[in-house]
Amino acid sequence: MRILVTGGAGFIGSHLCDRLLRDKHEVICLDNFFSGKRANIAHLRNDPNFELIRHDVVEPILLEVDRIFHLACPASPVHYQYNPVKTTKTNVMGTINMLGLAKRVRARILLSSTSEVYGDPEEHPQKETYWGHVNPIGIRSCYDEGKRVAECLMMDYHRQNNVDIKIVRIFNTYGPRMAVNDGRVVSNFCVAALRGEPLTVYGAGTQTRSFAYIDDLVEGMIRMMDAPDFIGPVNLGNPDEFTMLELAKLAIELSKSSSTLLHKPLPPDDPTRRRPDITLARERLGWQPKVPLREGLARTIEHFRRELGLTRA
Repeated sequence: MRILVTGGAGFIGSHLCDRLLRDKHEVICLDNFFSGKRANIAHLRNDPNFELIRHDVVEPILLEVDRIFHLACPASPVHYQYNPVKTTKTNVMGTINMLGLAKRVRARILLSSTSEVYGDPEEHPQKETYWGHVNPIGIRSCYDEGKRVAECLMMDYHRQNNVDIKIVRIFNTYGPRMAVNDGRVVSNFCVAALRGEPLTVYGAGTQTRSFAYIDDLVEGMIRMMDAPDFIGPVNLGNPDEFTMLELAKLAIELSKSSSTLLHKPLPPDDPTRRRPDITLARERLGWQPKVPLREGLARTIEHFRRELGLTRA
């Protein structure tokens, strides 16, 4: 098939492009390189089935495609809070443009939504039926509410125009090609540990997250796109829950680092607990993550070691 991946030069998008090309599809990668990197897709430039278009999804585009993976949006607080109005535009106008394209060419479209739609959840673990606990005027709302509106648009285009849609809610994902300055906890901890700098832990470090390795996530997205008669939303994440303190200590151990921990006050609207209920993904997609955190984090640390130009001791 001819498949469009918006945000295809990003961390998740570039791994998805790799997988789709391995599966013998034609891939059009669309990216404006705000948070995506050319280096993530440089190895694909001579592949005859790969095409790169520099474009911002906030502007319409005319293409002929069979399927659309809509990933375009900065996903870490550092990036999405840099220009929050732009983040909201990307989520809203970008999704409208991609849905318009899907409607016009009768393509199936998958939205990469996020666990952030649950906000600081009062239900634990989070099921897809939970409506969330989100601050609509907080500093994270450009992303949280932006993705909630994107989901709303997907459902309305489906109900009103019969567009063939899929919605996945992605929980914390990590792996090679994360940016050094990504601003998310895994990259922050790995980079600091490799540099021998203190690892910043907010609050007591008891807040939890669930970390899925990139290969597991991509497999889940492919299965969802191929799933018959199931539009979602569906949680894609690892139900193994870790505190920030546990993650920091594991990063130090695997890096063989002498780094210490530095405690700082909690930032506003930082969720205290986050763990997916993946019952639906298991039942409808036959999917669950396979890569344990220790193994995936070791691979990720080696990626950052290369990015930082460090050699093994």
